[in-house]
Amino acid sequence: MSFPRRGFIKAAVTAGMVTSPLLGTASPAAERSTMPPMNPADWASVRSQFSLSPEQVHLSNFFLASNPLPVREAMARHREAFDRNPYTYLEDHMFAKPEDMLWRQVTSAAARYIGGRPEDVALTTSTTQGLALIYNGLRLRPGQEILTTEHEWYTHDEAMRLANLKSGASIRRISLYGQRSDVSAEAMVAKVQAAVRANTRVVAMTWVHSGSGVRLPIQAMAHMLAEANKQRSEDQQILFVVDGVHGFGCVDEDVAQLGCDFFSAGTHKWILGPHGTGVLWAKPERWKLISPTIPSLMAPELNNAWRQERAPQGPTEAAWVSPGGFMAFENQWGTLEAFEFIQRIGRQRIAERVAELNGQLKQGLLAMPHVTLHTPLEAQHSAGIVCCEVQGRTPREVVAELKQQNIIASATPYRHSTVRFSAGIVNSPADIDKALAAMAKLG
Repeated sequence: MSFPRRGFIKAAVTAGMVTSPLLGTASPAAERSTMPPMNPADWASVRSQFSLSPEQVHLSNFFLASNPLPVREAMARHREAFDRNPYTYLEDHMFAKPEDMLWRQVTSAAARYIGGRPEDVALTTSTTQGLALIYNGLRLRPGQEILTTEHEWYTHDEAMRLANLKSGASIRRISLYGQRSDVSAEAMVAKVQAAVRANTRVVAMTWVHSGSGVRLPIQAMAHMLAEANKQRSEDQQILFVVDGVHGFGCVDEDVAQLGCDFFSAGTHKWILGPHGTGVLWAKPERWKLISPTIPSLMAPELNNAWRQERAPQGPTEAAWVSPGGFMAFENQWGTLEAFEFIQRIGRQRIAERVAELNGQLKQGLLAMPHVTLHTPLEAQHSAGIVCCEVQGRTPREVVAELKQQNIIASATPYRHSTVRFSAGIVNSPADIDKALAAMAKLG
């Protein structure tokens, strides 16, 4: 019997027999059958859970996660179930019994990691979407302002600007530091404190700046703003909004204890979750300040109110803010396994590993006379991003030369660009040595 070559390859890949550069790697089930169980205490065992090419040193881990095996298995399992019976699978796991709603399991897992309550977690597609939901949802007025920094990434800055076009509020930006030597927690808190005005309604900060690698003292800033709020009426309280994506998953902190009012982060970076996933957390008393932007499928009260032709009852809840519409549910629900994966390893252990590897990288770069390091050496002032410049070469030139040596770095897309590295739990000290050796040759 004849069997077309394409059909044979497709069947073989589905069965986990072979891999193909066109059709992708073997199925997660086939991978599992040939792989020993992960030992969370062994970094080599952890690394084996990822399909990252072993031919390259991957030092752009801040960008978009390679998913570990349990996450890939979860996505494949959900995707296969949708392909077999899309209506019933969605109905049973999205709209039926509360205990079977998989999105609730995701918010519970996120809450355990955050240190808060599941009902205070909204699910989003990204940090950007979460920030847009905050700024569009807040009822700012003409004359009020958002105080932010000159160090923000485009999407955070733009989310504020677009929302303020409708509200009539303004944006004011300050600089928190210049050179690496300028960075100190006390100085940054003092600069924010001095910049706050009577009409400041929102203070918007990023936990870890992706253009410099600088980590802000969010908890100390929150404490300072809380003291300032003691002198303000409820409708004039300063709201503290944090873009937290580059600390979320690589810093050992309970988000719920940081003191900010709103926290947005994608879960497809340091959390190692599926692409197009994120969380938005807020203090319980702050959700009432948000007007939902996108209709939600996770809030029965909203749907009931629509069917009964009445206004929704009660203040806004996190579920009301979770954007609705039919999305890649296999990705959103697969975030559960991502949180479980990093919890198995341990948040403190991950944070220590990230600090160790990026510390090794910073120390090595600092010793090179042709390299200018922009990221602070101190672990409390940095996290998993390291930025630098090479004398006589543009960042893009450096990144291209590193790529030729199978080392994956990036050039920051800011007005002032730098070379950017980011070491994570998929890396080893040997990876850092290779990157440093390549950088040394550029002198």
